[in-house]
Amino acid sequence: MPKHIGFLIYNEHQMLDLSGPLCAFQVAARASGDEAYRLHVLSVSGERVRSTVGLVLETEALGDVALDTLIVVGGAGSRLLGDGEISAIRGAALKTARVASVCTGAFVLAKCGLLDGRRATTHWRFAAQLQRDYPNVQVAGDLIFSKDGHVWTSAGITAGVDLALALIEEDLGPAVSRAVAQELVVYHRRPGGQSQFSAMLEMTPESDRIRLALGFARDHLTEPIPIERLAAVACLSVRQFQRAFKRETGETPAKAIERLRAEAARSRVENETEGIETIAASVGFSDPERMRRAFLRLYGAPPQAIRRSARR
Repeated sequence: MPKHIGFLIYNEHQMLDLSGPLCAFQVAARASGDEAYRLHVLSVSGERVRSTVGLVLETEALGDVALDTLIVVGGAGSRLLGDGEISAIRGAALKTARVASVCTGAFVLAKCGLLDGRRATTHWRFAAQLQRDYPNVQVAGDLIFSKDGHVWTSAGITAGVDLALALIEEDLGPAVSRAVAQELVVYHRRPGGQSQFSAMLEMTPESDRIRLALGFARDHLTEPIPIERLAAVACLSVRQFQRAFKRETGETPAKAIERLRAEAARSRVENETEGIETIAASVGFSDPERMRRAFLRLYGAPPQAIRRSARR
């Protein structure tokens, strides 16, 4: 029996959030040899829907199809859906075995209450806003994609393809997922825990206090940076600082400092010949093993592998 995969869109959705994963599942259906999937482009009421690039698509009504997986795409319209639309999406999601979002589609799932108490990700630019708007969500803004139970979320734009490959692998196994990646000429596949590109270096917190603390951390990476020191720079108590930092960046202070050190180290790992131990010490890691674990979490590979890849 084929699995029915539904892609929920709305006016002002991001076209690539739809087309990338949609094509991945279409290729998987062909590559599996047994028509593994039936694909549906859906809207709440089955109307014509306009994307952010102006293309207008025909859709099926959300309630007309029994789904195995519901994928909510992202786009500017994701935060403009009304209460009636959210209620319909929530009702359909509760009847679906697997639910996912691409990019800011996570805001739709969060508004439906489907991310409460769950770990989730979104485009790095909107991670802090997702955390502020929905404090019950455990936002991991550094991930390419995340799975928590039957709910999957992904980062922005092309990360939807990584999400689709992971879902295909869960359904049909790694061989089919790998064949789809080869057909699409993409990596098979970036690990879900791999970091979104330079997210922390691009983040600009709203308040001067948190900006000052981040700037201080960047300037003092080679030194121990306990949270008490950062809180003092921000003129906040430790508890106030922790809450404000997480709210404005989507990261804990410890994770942010680890990321800053790893990003500083990566350029040197790729472009210089000095030893890994020397680089680790020069950016503030207490030992090379800590840097290796940070690289695995953030980039999906240890420093030595990243150096070899850069040389090739």
